[in-house]
Amino acid sequence: MSKVTVCRPKGTVAVDAAGILADLRELINSARQRLATVANAEQTLLYWRLGKRIRTEVLGGDRAVYGGQIVVTVSRQLEAEFGKGFGEKNVRRMVQFAEVFPDEQIVVSLLQHLGWAHFLALLPIKDPLAREFYAEMCRVERWPVRTLRQKIGGMLYERTALSKNTEAVIKAELDTLRDGQLTPDMVFRDPYLLDFLGLQGAFSEKDLESAILREMERFLLELGSGFTFVARQKRMSVGKDDFYLDLLFYHRFLRRLVAIELKLESFRPAHTGQMELYLRWLDKYERAKGEESPIGLILCSGADAEQVELLQLDEKSIRIAEYLTELPPIELLRSRLHLAIELAREQAARRDADEE
Repeated sequence: MSKVTVCRPKGTVAVDAAGILADLRELINSARQRLATVANAEQTLLYWRLGKRIRTEVLGGDRAVYGGQIVVTVSRQLEAEFGKGFGEKNVRRMVQFAEVFPDEQIVVSLLQHLGWAHFLALLPIKDPLAREFYAEMCRVERWPVRTLRQKIGGMLYERTALSKNTEAVIKAELDTLRDGQLTPDMVFRDPYLLDFLGLQGAFSEKDLESAILREMERFLLELGSGFTFVARQKRMSVGKDDFYLDLLFYHRFLRRLVAIELKLESFRPAHTGQMELYLRWLDKYERAKGEESPIGLILCSGADAEQVELLQLDEKSIRIAEYLTELPPIELLRSRLHLAIELAREQAARRDADEE
């Protein structure tokens, strides 16, 4: 490593030239990154304001009939003066941007972490609640564009417990998410897509656990951001007996331990007793100061929705979810998820009506 000797009246000081150069590079790169972030945010906000103006003054009210032709004319002039980014296709996207994100304050809050490419990925989502979920999760977890597209393609929203609530509950939860707080309904999914494990035909619970450990990185990605692996076959001594929890994780945003039990068969009510024991033991012996109480996830090959509803497992901090080691055709999975959401929302609406 090169050093420079600097002469001073009272002696000499050795200067680490390579170290200083590395620091200077870091300062320059950091400044450039901040400038790029600010420029991207300003550009995206400009697109929103252009879209808002065109939507209001060109396409609004009775002007909608001939407004389309005006958009064509205006976009051609803008493109000639400012470049391809202002062509007709992009200008129409700007209008759509202002339409599906009508609140400028929300747009500004999202611009801290979302760029124009993020919003382009969000625009095709028809369900406003799903779109808001992805936007806020992207902001909180700082997803790059590629990750956002993967989450949308993997139907993350449809697989969350959040999507199965009534519209009022979903909006309240999204307000919580906007404040930067995740809830279990946003974290846990059903089903979990474990096709990457490579399990086919007959396999045992040990095979399933071993495959998860072998593909831990991908399993953590499927679980979602915030999960940290803690232990496998966690030993719990209760009286004269020893019990072993399949997998133990910690979720740093929920600030709680997450116990996972793997079941080859479909869910049975008896499984909850075992999980309750694990959660109480973890709460007594493993829960650290400042943490929330542990939560359990039973991963099984199937579950009867009526049984799960009657058991009121949320009150016991237990979640039930199916895992899929082989994916069905995407349209079949999508229709199945939408049906499950519809049924769950109907059940939630009935519960709310009964309580009134």
